[in-house]
This record gives sequence, structure tokens and C-alpha cells, in this order.
Amino acid sequence: MSRKYIDCREYPSEMNCSVALSADTDKELLEAAVQHAVTVHHHVDSPELRSQLTALFKEGTPPVDSPRAA
Repeated sequence: MSRKYIDCREYPSEMNCSVALSADTDKELLEAAVQHAVTVHHHVDSPELRSQLTALFKEGTPPVDSPRAA
């Protein structure tokens, strides 16, 4: 099983969030991503949010440098 991640730095936000999350399982990553999205970005936990977040998962680990264009 390979590690997966989701990186807020790839998506524009008013707060310029610099959080990147990674985990060994989809379930663990999804729970962490939902918690972050709800707590920090004020999203509502819903099946739609969970589906959207899962679609953004990538294989591997997040890069050290921000993936946003400078």
C-alpha cells in the first residue's frame, strides 16, 4: 500500500493555507482532511465534501516546497 496525500497549498483560499496531510490509508487521510476542512475552512461535513476530498488524493507524499506557482 502506498502513501497518499492532499495538499491545501494547491488550492486558492483567502487564508493561503499551507497544510498538507498524508496517511497510509484512504480512510485515515479522509478523516483528517474532513476534520481540517470543517475546522479550518468552515465547510460542512457531507457525503459531497467527502467525495470531493477523496477525488483530490494523490499518490506519494506532498512536496516540501509549495506547489503553487510563484
